[in-house]
Amino acid sequence: MPGNNVWVLGGYQSDFARNLSREGRGLAELTAEVIDGALEGAKVDAEEVGVVHVGNAFGELFADQAQLGAMPATVRESLWGVPASRHEAACASGSVAALAAIADLRAGNYDVALVVGVEVEKTVLGAQGAAFMGTAAWTGHEGEKATFMWPFMFAAVADEYDRRFGLDDAHLRALSQLNLGNAKRNPLAQTRGWDVPDLLAHGTDDELNPPVEGRLRRYDCSQMTDGGAGVVLVSDAYLRDHPRARPLARIAGWGHRTAGLGLKQKFEKSAGEHYVFPHLKRAVDEAFGRAGVDLTMLHGLETHDCFSASEYVAIDHIGLTAPGESWRAIEDGSIELGGRFPINPSGGLIGGGHPVGATGIRMLFDAGKQVAGAAGETQVEGAERFATLNFGGSTSTTVSFVVEAAPGR
Repeated sequence: MPGNNVWVLGGYQSDFARNLSREGRGLAELTAEVIDGALEGAKVDAEEVGVVHVGNAFGELFADQAQLGAMPATVRESLWGVPASRHEAACASGSVAALAAIADLRAGNYDVALVVGVEVEKTVLGAQGAAFMGTAAWTGHEGEKATFMWPFMFAAVADEYDRRFGLDDAHLRALSQLNLGNAKRNPLAQTRGWDVPDLLAHGTDDELNPPVEGRLRRYDCSQMTDGGAGVVLVSDAYLRDHPRARPLARIAGWGHRTAGLGLKQKFEKSAGEHYVFPHLKRAVDEAFGRAGVDLTMLHGLETHDCFSASEYVAIDHIGLTAPGESWRAIEDGSIELGGRFPINPSGGLIGGGHPVGATGIRMLFDAGKQVAGAAGETQVEGAERFATLNFGGSTSTTVSFVVEAAPGR
């Protein structure tokens, strides 16, 4: 709608390799860091912020802290009294927070929205952390035999692909190898300093890449991550009143679809359909439609590779290949940096890290940097439009954004 645009003015990401508990820090200190970083990145004073939206999935479990909409005012007096709310949608919490901010700005309620995503996950041992995250599944109805809920669930996704179309596990290993390689170029990536084996040669070695659940192995999985990300979103009115402001990007389109919690439910409902997750495809199509683009007009994607199997889903659902043929884009190099459609130049979740409530916001910020030519060593040459695809649970909440370069870039 003319005159009703939303712009990414600037943002911030913390270093996802950090262990905040070892630093003696927690959600409060992380929230303060992200607020300060996002405001500085956008060159906005806190007093200009009209509304705050916080993405967080598991604060009550990992940090014994709820009511996180009030955390910004707790740690920054300048935000005392500013309306704020917390949004939870499992791994899509950050994207849902951004959607709420976009709605506020487009409605004309405010001209400046601060969107903050924070998560601490290293406060407990890995098995306990996995159990906490498992609460985002349909508890008591699925995964009863799982040791680790989400690897178990996405191994089931891979199995469903195999049943419908055939699936070579070597293609899953190739996705992990690519994301871990991309992460080495990202100075904020969790695995940038890791010594990773050649997964194409040794991906089935039980010592180098041990099994986790089903067909998924260690390097098929994203890690427990402490971290945060934030963006400042503004309206056209703000840019008119601040002619020197230089936004990173315009949010050109968004899509949002929600399905039930149960993975088996989703498989049953998509039986006979072209796509394993038709609602996910609709979210992507909705974002592309609002932006007035098709895949050929985009220059890359930041997507949700919580597991290699989830990125495999993304490739065909965005339309890069026919349904069930994601392997083609893996084999022909299309998704590599320098390929025709790079995916996760940041390293994604497997390489970059996955602080759950921050992930969708981190994706949006990275997409904005891509179209602004500000992505450093992960830059996709000539990127003018970039998309994100973020989902929570077994794709229960799916959100996609399309961003494009600001005029005058």
